[in-house]
Parts: sequence; structure tokens; C-alpha cells
Amino acid sequence: MILRMEGVVQPYAWGSKTFIPELLGTEPTDEPQAELWLGGHPSAVAKLDGRPIDELIAADPEGVLGAAAVQEFGPRLSFLLKVLAAAEPLSLQAHPSRKQAEEGFAREEKAGVPRDAKDRLYKDDWPKPELLCALVESEALCGFRDPDRTHALVQQLGGERTLELMAPLGDSSVAPNERLERVFTTIMRLDDPQSYVAEVLSRSEAIDPEAAPSDLAQLADTVRLLSDHYSDDPGVLAAMLMNRVVLQPGDAIFLDAGNLHAYLHGAGIEIMANSDNVLRGGLTSKHVDVDELTKVLDFNPIPGDVISPEPVSEGVVRYPTPATEFALWRLTPAGSTVKVPETALGRALIVVDGYWTLTSGAVDLVVEQGQAAFLEAGTAATAAGSGTAFLASPGV
Repeated sequence: MILRMEGVVQPYAWGSKTFIPELLGTEPTDEPQAELWLGGHPSAVAKLDGRPIDELIAADPEGVLGAAAVQEFGPRLSFLLKVLAAAEPLSLQAHPSRKQAEEGFAREEKAGVPRDAKDRLYKDDWPKPELLCALVESEALCGFRDPDRTHALVQQLGGERTLELMAPLGDSSVAPNERLERVFTTIMRLDDPQSYVAEVLSRSEAIDPEAAPSDLAQLADTVRLLSDHYSDDPGVLAAMLMNRVVLQPGDAIFLDAGNLHAYLHGAGIEIMANSDNVLRGGLTSKHVDVDELTKVLDFNPIPGDVISPEPVSEGVVRYPTPATEFALWRLTPAGSTVKVPETALGRALIVVDGYWTLTSGAVDLVVEQGQAAFLEAGTAATAAGSGTAFLASPGV
């Protein structure tokens, strides 16, 4: 069966005031609309034909989700599909592995920490790998840059205190991940981060973006951008250790457990495991637990690669990830008819532009821009029309 799906808008302060209203065809207000949630997370439960999705799942788990999904994840939707629209930088953050989430959640439950407490770290016992596919040009900080490269950039940037702070990055006798961990933890425990931020900002403002090498100009721009919002936050300094990734529409990044990241601006389709576990690492007024964060973080440098989708069939591509909780496809029928992937599992679909007709047997459902649908397990369907849609399912 195909059901119409209604999501929940989350008005976080960093959100765009226009992108999601334009997508949904509603009038913008003066309030930011940061995310549209399409899933069964207790914080914002979507509705299927007017009924909460968790009620439908509880009544018939295998019929809604599929036997393989229930066997692997229990009677709950394993993924959370979102539209994300960021007008300002988000906080630096990382997510735990499944084992870390289970242990951390059990520890805080035993200690009696209220689940809505501001210093609560583990809201549930699930990991939260995630993928973001850009709908417009977007930028993010993603993982740690090679420390030798960062050390060279800092030397070009200059600043006596900054050079001293970052000096361990250049010690080739120490493993790269150990160098990054040492500098990161030092940064996060600075007594006076504002003075360090002031120095790197002053040096960055002196960089001519037209004359400087592109990676140095990008580093300086990152410092200026973040300092505009967080002039006394050590996260500005931590961001200097990280890759800055530019995503064109259709490009994606995958963020596994332990990956320190932050979206800087833009909008996209985000899919993740159905969890709300976030350990923050700066660029925020919210609670930051440096000790727990460093236990979760993966300090091994990564290149910050962009994921390109893999063709599945005409008009259908899939974004490859190692996650079992979710899978993501992009559908572009271009006036023809395409088969909606996967039939054994429950799936959510959102149209981001165009006008679609989903057909299953004798049932047709028109889905326009900003609208969503849910296909229950076992529902074979085709999609006809034009524009672009994204389809999410469990990754088992």
C-alpha cells in the first residue's frame, strides 16, 4: 500500500527562513525552518494518511517495515529521512558507534540522568551514521585533515601563539592520529580561547583570497566565517584541523561514527540512523563534554571525499554507504516511468521538484514538490512524471 506521508518541521535557530517554505509551497514566516523530519523518531513522529507512523508499525511491524528490517532492528523504523536547510553554521559534532551508544545510554540511565537534561549525552542506544546529499551548493567541515598539511597551512597563516599551539601537528615522530588528538584536546581545554581566536582572525583577515594559495584562502575564510558567529569558541580553532568540503547539487558525504563534522551552509537531503545521539565539539552554547567526545572521535585523518551515486537503472541511482540502517536512492524519471527500488522493505519517498504519480496496482497517488509518500513492505510501484525524488529504506 502507498500512503501519503506528512513530516514535522523543526525550527532550529541556524535554519533557513525560506528554503523549506519554498519547497513545501507555504508562506515564509520570520522563523527559521531548519529541518523537515520524515520518520518515526519520538521527537517528531511523521503521519501516514493522518495516523502516526509508530502506531501503524506497532499494529503490523512486518507489514509496514518488512520481515528483514524487523529481524535486524526490531519493530521500529531504522532510518530518519530529513530535508536540511542551513543558513548559518551548525555546531561541531560527532556521533557514537553502536557499542558506544549502548554503553553510554546504559550508563546515564543507571546514573538517573533525565533524558531531557541539558548535559545528557546519550538520548538512546543507537548509533547515528548519516549521509547528506546536496540540493544546492553546500559546504561542510568533515573529518580531520592530514596534520602535516594543516601544520604547513598554519605556518603560512602565522601568529606566534597559534604556531605554538599547533606545533605538535608537525612532529613526524608521532602518529598522525596522536598528533591530532593532542592538539584537539589542548584546544578544547584552553582557558582563554578568545585570545587565540582573535589572533587567527587577525591573521586570516590579512590574507588576500585572490593572491593566496586556494587551500590557505579557504582556511582563512573558514576562520572568518566561524568567528562572525563564535568569537570566543574553541571550535573555531578546532575547525582549522578539518577538511572543508564543497558539495554541488547531487554530491554527497557520508559521516560515520566518530567523524567530527559541521554543515556550514546550504540545503540537502539527509538520511541517518533513527537516533538523536549528538556529542558536541564547539561552535555552540550547548553542553560540551570534552572527555566523552575524545573517546568517541576518530582522529585518523581522512581526505573528505565526496560520494558519487552509482547507477541502478535508467533514471535511478543509489548512494553507496556501509550503513545497514539506511539506503538512499535518487530518482529522475525525466518524463518516463521508472520502477521504485526495493519491494521487501518499507520505504519513504520525497519529491524535491516536479510532479509525480506513484502507481501500485490500480492505485495512483500524485506526489508534488515538497510532498512525501510511504510504501509499505511488499508494495511494488512505478513512478512517472518529471523532476527529482529521493527514496529511503533500511540498508539490510
